[in-house]
Amino acid sequence: MDTTFEKDLEAKGYIDEPVDPTLDLVAEIQRLKKEKNAVILAHYYQDAEIQDIADYIGDSLGLSQQAAKTDAEVIVFAGVHFMAETAKILSPSKKVLLPDLKAGCSLSDSCPPHLFAKFKEQYPDHLVITYVNCTAELKALSDIVCTSSNAVEIVESLPKDQKIIFGPDRNLGDYVKKKTGRDLVLWNGACMVHEIFSQDKIVDLRSQFPQAKFIAHPECEEHILSQADYIGSTSGMLKYTIENPAQQFIVATESGILHQMQKASPTKTFIPAPPNNVCACNDCPHMKLNTLEKLYNCLYYELPEVDLPADVVVRARKPIERMLEISERFGL
Repeated sequence: MDTTFEKDLEAKGYIDEPVDPTLDLVAEIQRLKKEKNAVILAHYYQDAEIQDIADYIGDSLGLSQQAAKTDAEVIVFAGVHFMAETAKILSPSKKVLLPDLKAGCSLSDSCPPHLFAKFKEQYPDHLVITYVNCTAELKALSDIVCTSSNAVEIVESLPKDQKIIFGPDRNLGDYVKKKTGRDLVLWNGACMVHEIFSQDKIVDLRSQFPQAKFIAHPECEEHILSQADYIGSTSGMLKYTIENPAQQFIVATESGILHQMQKASPTKTFIPAPPNNVCACNDCPHMKLNTLEKLYNCLYYELPEVDLPADVVVRARKPIERMLEISERFGL
């Protein structure tokens, strides 16, 4: 790669090369996948056109499981940076690509590893459980990683007298405390997407759609969760909408999941819970940085690549593997 190209990538975070407008991007991406023995993993919060071209769509737990077992030589992660890092930790010999390196995470940013390390020192007899939405360095400081799909089961799998630090999401931590009755020491972090839902607007929506089920992600604040008919991870919410006979659902999480809900239940109505601003739905600005054009260039040039220091990979792998082992034990 020439120096200009490299500087441009470093500054922008993605390959900013023009794409021929006459190209059938979907067909070209499919061709490149075969040519390079690549797999595309996409989170539910990605744009619909990216979800539709992915080999696997899922939440953080499902994506971690797929990253650990894929036979592909190249993993293209249509998600945010910490997700691509997790894939690299689980498949260190594979090339892991991210369409836009600046696709970050407000929750991950809310917990700088050096500050968390000092926080951890205050509780030397505590086991550390960290939510997967964090940096590789933070995972390396952990004993077990969890996702919203398995956080309750992971805490319950530990002895009742085990003292626990839970981070970085205080809302998920509060939810786990209530579900398990355990006294967790919480890091004060949060996800910007799940913290701006408007309680008043949701009340108004529920009066407009009195038959609708209100479902929410546990990263939401307690005053939102207290109204919910169902609380669960993105995959849990999707499953609930498929299995529940209700015909209308108000959904409090990032709006990208509605695409899969609608595909799975085309006769049902899905209404995004409104945030406390002028927007009608709640999009993650980081997730939405990825586009089909960036995905094509990423696969074509095999850049940007996500890499990690070998020692971080070794230390971060253990808590993730422990999570996967516990999840398998619980059938998650």
